[in-house]
Order: sequence, then structure tokens, then C-alpha cells
Amino acid sequence: MTGEADAAVAWSAIAEPGDVQAAWLVAMLGHAGALAWVTHARDDRGAALAALTAEPWRIEKVMAAHGRWAPRLVGSRPEALRERAARVGARVLARGEPGWPSALAGVPLGEPHALWIRGDVDLDAAWGGSIAIVGARAATAYGEHIAAEIAAIAADRGFAVISGGAFGIDAAAHRGALAAGGETLAVLAGGVDHLYPAGNSMLLARVIDAGAVVSEVPPGFAPHRSRFLTRNRLIAAARATVVVEAGVRSGALSTARHAGEMARPVGAVPGPLTSASSAGCHRLVRDGEATLLARPADALELALPIGQEAEPEVAPGGPDFGSAHERQAYGAIPPRGAPADAVGLAAGLAPKELAAALRGLRGRGLARVSRGIWTRVAEGDRPDKKDNLLQTRSES
Repeated sequence: MTGEADAAVAWSAIAEPGDVQAAWLVAMLGHAGALAWVTHARDDRGAALAALTAEPWRIEKVMAAHGRWAPRLVGSRPEALRERAARVGARVLARGEPGWPSALAGVPLGEPHALWIRGDVDLDAAWGGSIAIVGARAATAYGEHIAAEIAAIAADRGFAVISGGAFGIDAAAHRGALAAGGETLAVLAGGVDHLYPAGNSMLLARVIDAGAVVSEVPPGFAPHRSRFLTRNRLIAAARATVVVEAGVRSGALSTARHAGEMARPVGAVPGPLTSASSAGCHRLVRDGEATLLARPADALELALPIGQEAEPEVAPGGPDFGSAHERQAYGAIPPRGAPADAVGLAAGLAPKELAAALRGLRGRGLARVSRGIWTRVAEGDRPDKKDNLLQTRSES
């Protein structure tokens, strides 16, 4: 008989995320018992019915669900799934194994059967001490700036930053955490073998290096709308969720509502009353579903124990950035350095934004350029802040 861990891995390929009938069957029989039930129910419907003790309506729904599970059995062999993951440097963590994120207990629609992971982060510790930052893909410059600032402040304080890896607010949140040297998790709607969206593949590769890219579906599974919506409940399992920009029909609102279902704090960043990009945030506050954030550091207070105050927004001894773009550019410079165009691509900055950011970093003594290669300046080699200011003024 298949062991519990292998059976959980198989179930991650058999059932769609958020399949409540699968969750019920596993709760009743265990992963291994549920897998055996699905396998044998094809040949002996009578025995399958006899094995279930529940109300008739529940049994009817589970028997109907068998019709969608059985065709996937052929592609659910744990060994084959693990081999597919290994080809892209991924691993799998089955529910109940050591290191399973305890923060996922009680998520709406049921916990994942397994998590597929690229990255070496301790998922239990990271998820348990995390802040989720979500919002619109078509974000404004204001929204991206605030998302990056909140993420950097959270990372400075030791929180992992969780988001969905998408364009806009998600990407800004990941970049802000990376710029501060923190951990960040990207929870994908498809398999971790396909870094989606492709336009963020370089950013997601950096997320893997500094944290992890995670999915509840195995490699080879494509992202689609329903998987995005069910994925949001995992992001909402953070200690607190912050919605930076969201229209009234934004998927970020589902993340906020999942957080509310789990009694997790939710914060919303205000915007102009005339901005459709902030209408969803304003509605959350109006309806009492979110706390209004008056400054970026307020996000920390949502996740901290009652009575513990957030630290100043700039961590003592940390880099003194002049703008969010400088923070993004600094975070995008790899340890061995890179040419400006590579830094700009990784940071997601336009050429003019990048030029100003690099000029600022150089003026503050945070970065230098030699033969076209930009590198960070080690902390001990940085000039005094007063010298930085004089140098910056002389260049402007």
C-alpha cells in the first residue's frame, strides 16, 4: 500500500486545488486510504459505497467526484512526479511531513495535499512569520512605490514577504523584499517548472535564490483562472495581508477575504477617491474588512503581537536610499556585478528611472561602476553619510 507522503503527492495531481470533496475523503480515510478508494472504486462501486459513512448527499457528491479523479490516476505516480520536479531543481513537501507550514492549517477549501518548492527556505518559519502584499497587475507608479516600501520595511524587521509573482504590485513587493536582503515567497497558480508570467522569470529566479517559489500543483500543470483564485487562500495564510491597489473586481480582494475567514488582519492602502485602481481598497475599509494604513510602517503593526510597536521605517545601519527606484536597483545588482541594462531588466525600471537610480546609488556610496559593470559597495567601504550627501549634491 502507498505510504501517506507518497499518497499526498499523488493527490496533488489527482484533485484540483480547493476540491472540497477530495478534502473530505482524505479527512475520512487519510491520503493513502483515499487513494486506494479511488483506485478500487472503478472496479467495485458497491464496495466503494459501503466504505463511506456519511449523509447520502455527501456520498453522492464524492461518487460524482470520482469521475473527475479516476482519469488522473495514470499521471499521479509519485516517483514520476518527483523526477519531473528534480529536473528543474524542485522538491516536494507532503502535508504532515517535517517542515510543513503550520500557518496553512485551517485555510479555506482545505490545506494543500503537497507543496512543490524551488528554493531552500524553511517554509514553516517563513510562512509563520510573513506579511502578504497583494494588488493589481496594472498598478500605478504610486502603488508600486508603496508596495516596495512596505515589503522592504517588513523584510528589514525579519518578516518574509509573500505574494503571487505577477506583474504590478506582486512584483514590486518581491523586489522590495529582495532589495532589503529579506526572504520572499512567490506562490504560483501553475507548476514551479514554468515561472509565470514569463516576463517576470528573471525576478522569480531571484526569488528562488532568496526564498522560494511554491505551488500546490505539480510541475507540468498550467496556470488558469480557477487555480489563481484558489491559490490566493495560501497567500492569505500569512500573519497579515496588505492590499495596496485593487479595483472592485480584483483577485486581490479574494485574498483579503480569505484572510478575514481565517481571522488574519487585513490592511488596505488608500489612494485618490477618483482612482479606479484603489476603489477595492476603499471598499474593504468602508465595509470594515480592512484597516486603513496611514503609512507603510503601519503594515507591520498588523502582524506584530498586540502592544509591540513597529520599528522606524529605515533600519538602523541599513542602506540610506533616496528613492524606491534606488532600492529596486540596489536589490537587482547581483553579488558579482552586472551591466546597467541587466540591472534595469531585473529591477523592472525604465532607462531614465534606472539612470537616476544608479546615479543616486553611486552618489550615496552604495554602488560603483567599473568598465561598465555595476557592483554594490561593501558596508565597510562606504563613505560617511555626510560625504555621500556632498557627493550627491555635486553630481546634481
